[in-house]
Amino acid sequence: MSVREPARRVVVADDDVLLRQGLASLLREGGYDVVGQAGDAADLIELVSNERPDVAIIDIRMPPTNTTEGLDAARTIREEFPEVAILVLSAHIEVDHAMELLGAGRGIGYLLKTRVGDIDELCDTVDRVISGGSVVDPALVEELVHARRARDPLAGLTSREREVLALMAEGRSNTGIAHQLWIAEGTVEKHVKSIFRKLELPDAPDDHRRVLAVIAFLGSK
Repeated sequence: MSVREPARRVVVADDDVLLRQGLASLLREGGYDVVGQAGDAADLIELVSNERPDVAIIDIRMPPTNTTEGLDAARTIREEFPEVAILVLSAHIEVDHAMELLGAGRGIGYLLKTRVGDIDELCDTVDRVISGGSVVDPALVEELVHARRARDPLAGLTSREREVLALMAEGRSNTGIAHQLWIAEGTVEKHVKSIFRKLELPDAPDDHRRVLAVIAFLGSK
């Protein structure tokens, strides 16, 4: 008889009670152990300290000012409990906040709230950040590209390289990109090298640093 792995432990923080409870319900349905819920940043940090979950799912705007309390809490959690993965949810695309968050290391995600209703996508995102990956909402990548259209740094990329770049920015590995685009992994590696060369970005040894390099480049002024 095989031994079941323990369910991944999750805490959820959002001041909207209905959204918070709905998200917790979705996560339980997906097989996660929701070990606590918080309505503000102070309660969230205390909850993380007591429960040490695998991941904290955090609304970017929380009381009392509903500005950056969630982001501030995420920063505190990363400093004090670096083993806890962080998935920040936002109702809107906030480029500066997302860039700051993604610079905080491995096991980080930024997702729009409009996507949390898809349980398969939500579970995939949670699993990826718990495993140390970086997850960037595709809408954020698109926003960054549009913001730089006046002097588009991607102008020299082929259409296939743009597809590979978009999947890289979502945190996909070369293997994952190959499966998504139905091409050989060796072909993906060639595209990745070409992308970094054309964008004048140094190559990096792991997927996380590749994502940060691409996103940092797209988001630079």
